[in-house]
Amino acid sequence: MRFIARLCTLALLVSTLLLSGRPASATEGGGGAYPNGAEDFMSGAVPPPGTYIINYFDYYSADKLATNDGKSALPVFKLNVTADVLRVIHVTNKQILGGFWAMHLFLPVMNVDVTVPGAGKNKTGLGDIIVDPFILAWHGKQWHLATGLDIYMPTGSYDKKDLANVGRNYWTFEPVVAGTYITEHGYEVSAKFMYDFNTKNSDTDYLTGHEFHVDYALGKKIDKFTFGGAGYYYQQVTDDESKGARVKNNNGSVVALGPALKYDYKNMSFSLKYLFETAAYNRPQGDNLWVKFMYAF
Repeated sequence: MRFIARLCTLALLVSTLLLSGRPASATEGGGGAYPNGAEDFMSGAVPPPGTYIINYFDYYSADKLATNDGKSALPVFKLNVTADVLRVIHVTNKQILGGFWAMHLFLPVMNVDVTVPGAGKNKTGLGDIIVDPFILAWHGKQWHLATGLDIYMPTGSYDKKDLANVGRNYWTFEPVVAGTYITEHGYEVSAKFMYDFNTKNSDTDYLTGHEFHVDYALGKKIDKFTFGGAGYYYQQVTDDESKGARVKNNNGSVVALGPALKYDYKNMSFSLKYLFETAAYNRPQGDNLWVKFMYAF
């Protein structure tokens, strides 16, 4: 318990320091390619060699578009995003640098609905496909560690004139480091750290800056259940460029947390969480419902 308490205190201090020193930067559209909050318990534990499917269902709803000082930018703003994402993971028997080599593919289907004063737009379709052909995973008695490079391909529908889009129209390269530590008494700390490098949107001549974000979870396993909390922290760390000019005083950042539950049954697992966003700047602020199902063949 002392170990868990120290980690919680450290996480709170780091988040406070980062929020107090937000850089003046932003992202095109007010968000990143990664759906924040997707991972929680055991996020650093890549499963044993074999093939697995994970289905993620996410419903995000926001009624506030925050400005640079955290206030509401519009008198009327509604954003609803519904996504169902199929992830296929294959873990090989081959080891590189002592870690098992794995690969995965994400296929997202999304519905985006946006309402602002005098306008609204709804769009449904295939989003940006994510691939990673080179994941490495290490395992210890009480810990797990994984790293990789997720690649977001601009496969989703995009129109620069539309309020709602299911694609971002640029590539994102995302190095990932994820870890899980479980004590002898079943207490768990998990985190997935990501850093995004984005290419330019050729339709708008806009280059989104670098983004840092982390999904985290703290929990206690009791029999087949894991109870606890989860959330995410997101912060853009370099400035955007619009038509070659630096974009100032338009940074995006947010923190989220909420209750989380996981249930393991034979070769399957189910997880549920509801995350509340707070301290949003230059991006929407809302709530996030996640349901995840994993099946091992």
